[in-house]
Amino acid sequence: MNLTIVIIIITAVTSFIAFGNQPAFYKMKFNAYLIHHNRQWHRFFTYALIHADWMHLLVNMFVLWSFGSLVEQLFQVHFAQQATFYYLLLYVGGVLFSTLPSYGKHKNNDFYNAVGASGAVSAVLFSSIIMYPQGTIIFLFLPFPIPAWIFGILYLVYSAYMAKRGSDNIGHDAHFWGAVYGVVFTIALNPSFFPEFFRNILG
Repeated sequence: MNLTIVIIIITAVTSFIAFGNQPAFYKMKFNAYLIHHNRQWHRFFTYALIHADWMHLLVNMFVLWSFGSLVEQLFQVHFAQQATFYYLLLYVGGVLFSTLPSYGKHKNNDFYNAVGASGAVSAVLFSSIIMYPQGTIIFLFLPFPIPAWIFGILYLVYSAYMAKRGSDNIGHDAHFWGAVYGVVFTIALNPSFFPEFFRNILG
């Protein structure tokens, strides 16, 4: 069983339990105010194990399943024995890094909360794009596949724009910074991925 499946199982079980246990949900969700003022550091990580509802959980876990196994395979090719450890750092680092801007912005706002693995999933997704940009992403509502690297650019622009607007309850800033972490971390592991990325998209 690969690590992606293990993460999906743990996240799904924890989210399911939290759906019916509001005290547990409250203790696990991201709240910058409680982290800063009450030193509840665990919230930097536990929020990614719970989700707002079934759709939120299913979308995140489907995307993780779709791209996580590919990233694990590519890590095995490039990093051999360190592959599982590096993949864990990619995912857990995405959980942490994607919330840091929100922590700085909302550490004195006790009303700001966040849940879900979207930041970590974005890190995994963008790691796959860096290593395999010639891949494609398919949406049911489009009659043609989108090259992964083009989707990546559109995703970053959209996330940055929506985070600036702040007009909905979706953590677009976590999506953006999780993606940035995925790119930076993957290239840091093997800097040759950077020029190889451009060779692949240029043909």
